[in-house]
Amino acid sequence: MMIQASCLQLCTLLLMAGRLQARVTAPQHLVAPVEKPFTLTCSLSKERGESLREVRWLDVQNQTLLTYKPGNRESVSGQQHVELAPSSTKDTSAITIRRVGFRDEGCYTCIFDLHPTGLKQGSTCLTVTSQVTVDGNKTAVSGKRVSLLCSYGLPEKVRQITWRRISAQGESTDVASFAKRSDPMIEPPYQGRFWLTPSLSDSQLTIQPVAIQDEGCYTCMYETHSDGLKTSTICLSTYVLPKPQVSYKTTSPGVIEANCTSVSRPPAEIVWNVERDNRTMGPPVTKQLSQDDGTTLVISTLTVQSGLLKDVSVKCLVHHKGLESPIAVSMNTKIGTALTILISVTTVAALLVLSLCFCLWKCFLRKEAD
Repeated sequence: MMIQASCLQLCTLLLMAGRLQARVTAPQHLVAPVEKPFTLTCSLSKERGESLREVRWLDVQNQTLLTYKPGNRESVSGQQHVELAPSSTKDTSAITIRRVGFRDEGCYTCIFDLHPTGLKQGSTCLTVTSQVTVDGNKTAVSGKRVSLLCSYGLPEKVRQITWRRISAQGESTDVASFAKRSDPMIEPPYQGRFWLTPSLSDSQLTIQPVAIQDEGCYTCMYETHSDGLKTSTICLSTYVLPKPQVSYKTTSPGVIEANCTSVSRPPAEIVWNVERDNRTMGPPVTKQLSQDDGTTLVISTLTVQSGLLKDVSVKCLVHHKGLESPIAVSMNTKIGTALTILISVTTVAALLVLSLCFCLWKCFLRKEAD
C-alpha cells in the first residue's frame, strides 16, 4: 500500500509539473550580444477564476533578480542591472538586462504567483556572444611604427589568440600568439620588430620599424571554449615616401634638359610648374622603372629654353599618397646667384665687424698706455 501511495504521489507530481510547464511559455534558448541591452520574456496562460498576484524572476544563481506586483510600478524591486520592460499583454512579463556581460550567461526562471492555484514557472537560457572587431585597414610608412588592433568582448571564454599573416603571394605564416597564463610568443622570422600585448580581449600587434615585406593581410584568431574560432582580418599597406631630386644639362646651344627623379612606393606622380611662362619644348616625358626592393623609380624629363631658368621659377612637383601636400623642388639658376650674393654680403659684414673690433681694441690699448 505504501508503495502504491508513493507511486500515486509521484504520478501526481509529474502530472502537476507537466501542467506547470504547459501554463508558462518562454523561449528555450536565446543569444545575446555582449555589452548590449537584452530583454527576456515569459508568457502566462491563466484559467478561468485565476488572478495574478506577483511575478518573480530568478537569475542564473537562483537568486532573486526582480519582483513586482502587476499593475503596481512602485512594487518593482530587484538588482540594479535589470529593469522591468514594457510587455504586450498583462499576462506577459519582460525584464531587460541593461548591459549583458559574461556573468549573465545561463538559465533564468520566471515565477507567476496565481490565486488560488499557486506558483507557475518557466525558464529560458541565455548565451552571450561577441564578434571580433578591428580598427580598419592600415597604411604605414616604411621605417615608422604601426599597430594592428583586434578586440573581443568575452575574454573569459578565450583560450588563445593567434596572429597569422597572408602575403601578397598567398603564403600564410603564423606571426605571434598569446595564451592564458603565458607570455606572448613571437615567431623567429618576426622577432626584434614585432610585439604583442598580453591581453585576451584587446590584442595589439605592433611593428617597428615597418618594412616593405611586412605588407599583407593579418588575421587575428580567438580560440574560445564554447563559441569556437572567432576571426577578423586587417590588411596592411606600406609606403616609401619620395625624396625627389632635380638635375639638368645643356643638350644643345640654348636648350636644357631637366630631369626630376623620385623613388617611392607606390609610384609618385611628377608634374612640372613653369611660372608665368611656357617656353618648354614639348610636354614632359615620364618613365617608370621597378626596383628590386619593391619601390619604383619615376623619371620625368622636361626640355626648356635655357633663358627660361633665368627669368621665371621652374619647379618639379611630386605627388604621393603618403604626403599631405606635394614636394616642390626648384631648379632655377638664379637661386644659386642669390645664394652667392648672400654669402658675399655676409662676408663683407663680418670683415667690417672684425675691423671695428680691432680699432676699438687699439684705442683701448692706447688709452691704457696714456
